[in-house]
Amino acid sequence: MLELYQFELSHYCEKIRLILDYKGLPYRKIEVTPGMGQLDLYRMSGQRQVPVLKDGTEVIADSTAIALYLDKKYPELPIIPTEPKQRALCLLMEEWADESIGMNARKAMLGAFSQNPAFRTALLPASTPDFLKSIVESVPREALDMLGIGAGFGPDAVKSARTAMQQNLEALCTLLAESSYLLGDQPTLADFAVAGLTMYVKFPSGDYLDLPAALKGQGVPGLADHPDYGLFWAWRDRLYATYRKLPSFRVDRIRHLVVQLRSTSSRAVQ
Repeated sequence: MLELYQFELSHYCEKIRLILDYKGLPYRKIEVTPGMGQLDLYRMSGQRQVPVLKDGTEVIADSTAIALYLDKKYPELPIIPTEPKQRALCLLMEEWADESIGMNARKAMLGAFSQNPAFRTALLPASTPDFLKSIVESVPREALDMLGIGAGFGPDAVKSARTAMQQNLEALCTLLAESSYLLGDQPTLADFAVAGLTMYVKFPSGDYLDLPAALKGQGVPGLADHPDYGLFWAWRDRLYATYRKLPSFRVDRIRHLVVQLRSTSSRAVQ
């Protein structure tokens, strides 16, 4: 079985999970522990970043390289057009999604976390004591801004990222106004890249990801909830509903419950 070395909340990993689900390829998720786990990843793949895909003896790093590998090795339900111009547009759009949407979405979401205490506490485990949640909520925005500046995510960087994401979402709405997908009537790598990499702007609803319940369907105010971008978010919701699969442990749990209910019903009839 394919093995995906990942961070659950990585939008680049989500791009690959969407592709794997679309192609119907079974895979096992291996959550990489930050720090020590990344050293193990380096020994295996030559770099510390996720995603990394292991297919037998093949080890492929980088989301673009993984997508190209999957389409060549598993050509059923292709994601890269064969017609030269469409192929070129697909690869250009995927690169744009990686660089513009991927980078700016992260900055915009971090800016939302610094401004909104509810976002900060939503990331904490449900078992976190109330007094710790209060501490996290009470951290002054100014202190978070100073930390952000040191990491390259200060207020100016966040403002620039929001502006870039507004332009990106406007362009995507225009492209999708009269088309089912970004390049026509069939989904391509461009669609899955855009859908996955906008995860930080608005987390998907439902049980696709192991997310705190308070974060599902939530996102960056002014981007995730602005009516001008509703067409794009509705499109992404449909793409998820059509192609993204529920994690296997949840499917197994549902099946188990169905079996239990049937068994209970049978005993009740007897």
